[in-house]
Amino acid sequence: MSARITASVYTSHVPAIGVAVDLDKTREPYWQPLFAGYETSRAWIAEHTPDAIVLVYNDHATRFGLDLIPTFAIGTAARFPVADEGWGPRPVPDVIGHPELAAHITQSVIQQDFDLTIVNDLPVDHGLTVPLSLMFGQPDAWPCPVVPVAVNVVQYPAPSGRRCLELGKAIRRALDTFDGDLDVQIWGTGGMSHQLQGPRAGLINSEFDHAFLDRLIADPEGLAGMPHIEYVREAGSEGIELVMWLIARGAMGDLAGGATPSTVHRFYHVPASNTAVGHLVLQENQRESA
Repeated sequence: MSARITASVYTSHVPAIGVAVDLDKTREPYWQPLFAGYETSRAWIAEHTPDAIVLVYNDHATRFGLDLIPTFAIGTAARFPVADEGWGPRPVPDVIGHPELAAHITQSVIQQDFDLTIVNDLPVDHGLTVPLSLMFGQPDAWPCPVVPVAVNVVQYPAPSGRRCLELGKAIRRALDTFDGDLDVQIWGTGGMSHQLQGPRAGLINSEFDHAFLDRLIADPEGLAGMPHIEYVREAGSEGIELVMWLIARGAMGDLAGGATPSTVHRFYHVPASNTAVGHLVLQENQRESA
């Protein structure tokens, strides 16, 4: 038996969402429509809780700073503490790692010519914990281990969409050779359109966001060719985070000759703080008969 990707989850990781959860504001009129949009996914994942999650996110100058910025990094520790982002750590459980799976992915992906930075000391910030809160609520412990994959989308140059899609394919190939029976989900986080500074601060481009979701589902190979300048022009300076969704999409079976995944749930909401929130769950189908 080997590990297998059974689903991919895509979601924004807006820090204010974590604050709303932590301060019990999720039922307030401003926040209730957003959290209602995740109810379908939370019910689904309760029935499809994986053995492990490969969670693609970006560090927000918590573990990495201008002195050290890996393009791709993987957390290989047994435990990842919740980072203090300036106002104390979020009151959520530490994240438990899966060192065996992380080491296997690292070995395989590096041998496929991707340079992963190996990180054994990795405090995780809202980029990783907010998606867990959106999908799992406020448990005493997260229901499965997580392998963090951090991507530089903060300091130019960020990796191309094509490189990210190909990394997802490499991660899938790594799981195909893992010696163990594991149900694995891969999550891509960040985005959607938003800009936090400058004359265009507060930019939200819903037309672009919906088109991105359409192409992520139906044309990921074509979407991977979108140049950086188009992300910045259409989705704002922080819209480049969306390339991380292509890593998760690249790991799905249809790009390895399998069946087209099913769309379990799709959701979009504006605003959450000054950001557009997108969410998508794709589930693997059995390989189609010849």
